[in-house]
Amino acid sequence: MDTENARARFNMIAQQIRPWGVLDQRVLDAMEEIPRELFVPDAYRGLAYADIEVPIGDSHVMLAPKAVARMLQALAAAPQDKALVVGAGTGYVAACLGHLADRVVGVEIDPALAQSARERLAALGLYRVEIRAMDGLAESVPGAPFDAIAITGSVPEIGMLTGLEAQLAPGGRLVCAVGQDPAMEVKLVIRIGGSDFRRTSLFETSVPRLANCPEVQSFVF
Repeated sequence: MDTENARARFNMIAQQIRPWGVLDQRVLDAMEEIPRELFVPDAYRGLAYADIEVPIGDSHVMLAPKAVARMLQALAAAPQDKALVVGAGTGYVAACLGHLADRVVGVEIDPALAQSARERLAALGLYRVEIRAMDGLAESVPGAPFDAIAITGSVPEIGMLTGLEAQLAPGGRLVCAVGQDPAMEVKLVIRIGGSDFRRTSLFETSVPRLANCPEVQSFVF
């Protein structure tokens, strides 16, 4: 057992995640179980458990651990649920959801990152987590509807999530950072039924844009 990284995971939970209001024991167990250092590029292994976003190439990042934990807690994925991760990156959020849900589909627009995620997940034996190389914002994802959708990049306005909201099952939950720097908020969207959605704000943040996400055109007077 890698005692140094095990200690780092314990400290991550005790010093970063619990103080940020994450008390769901299933989420804490998942993040203590998943070796985050295996999902970080070699050049940044020493930062795997730091309270920062970690670069994973071409403006992509791994979200800070406490942000991941807050999003997972809000998603409240149950053992029988089917979950989707948009912007799967190297697979860390999908791996965590693999401990919480029955099946996970991760979509990643960068084919090299998608392949990296597959290899990392396979090395951990997480075969119920599937990674597809596709644009999850522009295309419908095979396997919908989903009970939980995690979006790891931001969008400028909530209306850009319409296509993904349509892929939620009744009662399904979606989390995504919405807005413009420096005023982004992570939103929780719950599908009440049909075209009825409840949207609430969870916390403020600043998250890089989801790949291929168009910017809102501002008016010039």
